[in-house]
Amino acid sequence: MLSAKSLFQEILDNDASFQLFCSIAASGESQGGWENGRIAALVPPSARALAPKIARHGADEDKHGRIFHALLRKRGLRPVEIPPETDYTMLLERHGIGLAHEKLAAERPLSEQDVITYLAHSRVTEQRASEQMDLLCRYFGDHPDVGRAVRMIAHDEDNHLAYCHEELLRLAHAGHGPLIQRVLRECALAEIRVHRDVSLAVMTRMGRILGWPRARAAALTAGIHAQYAYERLAGWRRMVSLTMPERRDALGGPAPAAAEFA
Repeated sequence: MLSAKSLFQEILDNDASFQLFCSIAASGESQGGWENGRIAALVPPSARALAPKIARHGADEDKHGRIFHALLRKRGLRPVEIPPETDYTMLLERHGIGLAHEKLAAERPLSEQDVITYLAHSRVTEQRASEQMDLLCRYFGDHPDVGRAVRMIAHDEDNHLAYCHEELLRLAHAGHGPLIQRVLRECALAEIRVHRDVSLAVMTRMGRILGWPRARAAALTAGIHAQYAYERLAGWRRMVSLTMPERRDALGGPAPAAAEFA
């Protein structure tokens, strides 16, 4: 039966597909860690109180990258170069979403509008990450090999999403509401297109590795297009709403001391 659980199980059970999956995930997390680290270093004086939280966000992303590399090492595998069409983070940047790497690589302080753009971009992408990790947690949270990693990352992604909600609401109450809603909508509509394109690219690669028959590949492709159609029609709205989270100050303070995942 074709299901999300059976699909992930098939990818998990094959060394080559697992290697590609973890390599793609590690690359995205590492890029996110670098981006947050640079933003924390460049925040303007008006947003200086946010710097430790942004740095904590980046530290979490770096940790996630190390976790995916550790999962590869446990299987005796090395990371592989990821195909450009599967690079979610860089494709978002090419669509003008978030802060450009060129700006982050410079030494000029960011503006308050840049901070809003960063938080709006993060609110949208962390929604996706939280949902995906929730799905993996539901199916593989008790898995002997990947369960601990899945639970750890899922907890962090929920914290990141809560932090984005809380900080954007604070800025909305300070008078930035119209700008926040505009940027959120732009980010959400771009993200669902990029997510569709990356999903198609990843599934094509996985299909080649796992030898999927044409009928199965066609069914998965149709499912990805159907999800995009729903998100384009109405589903994107879940990415732009703002609600005060139950987890308040989710990224306050330094990252908790814990043994490194291995």
